[in-house]
Amino acid sequence: MTRVRHILGIDIGGTGLKAAVIDTKGKLVSKRVRTPTPRHCPPKIMVKTLAKLVAPLPAYDHIAIGFPGVVRDGHVLTAPNLGTKDWAGFALARALSKALKAPARMINDADMQGLAVVRGRGIELVVTLGTGIGTALFDHGKLAPHMELAHHPLHSNKTYDEYLGDHELKKIGRNKWSKRVLKTIGILHTLLNYDHLYLGGGNAKKLTGKLPARTTRVSNTAGVEGGAALWRMRTFY
Repeated sequence: MTRVRHILGIDIGGTGLKAAVIDTKGKLVSKRVRTPTPRHCPPKIMVKTLAKLVAPLPAYDHIAIGFPGVVRDGHVLTAPNLGTKDWAGFALARALSKALKAPARMINDADMQGLAVVRGRGIELVVTLGTGIGTALFDHGKLAPHMELAHHPLHSNKTYDEYLGDHELKKIGRNKWSKRVLKTIGILHTLLNYDHLYLGGGNAKKLTGKLPARTTRVSNTAGVEGGAALWRMRTFY
């Protein structure tokens, strides 16, 4: 593998696409650029949209991609907020590597955000609040296999996505939605008995009320900053 110097971090979301160039420690060396995710966004449109988005950024030699779904070996298995029917089996890492002319790695977007923020002490949980809900679990800094908790029933047959996603936030308002999030945090602590929780994603800043102990709200830039740690990993899911 060629030496890593600068990494293009790409954070794919159901609502927005974000990207920036980072160094090997995850520090931004460019501005973070953003564009709305096209309403109907199959793979070909995604690749073209991302290529246009990152064109003004400075040079990079590696690419790290955070994708909102289950991914394996650079392929998309599920894409709940983009359309699994369009995406299942697509080799996005390879397609972006070819289009942007640099080796690429891909991981779940919550996992990539977690790589940027966890401290490597005990059991750490990352929850991202955005179009949908993302989760990532770490044991003493080691990333666990990805779990799609967002699609597990949570309340009255509603999944985490349906109960806490952006659609519900807009429907019921910040205060009621925040109470739901805080209730869910308690459920997750009972389920996982984590030592620390990190809340990220675009809607984390909309939470009202006091956060529980051992909970940290993190910047949304972590979604691209985690790309540095992704390129330090020998194995990943």
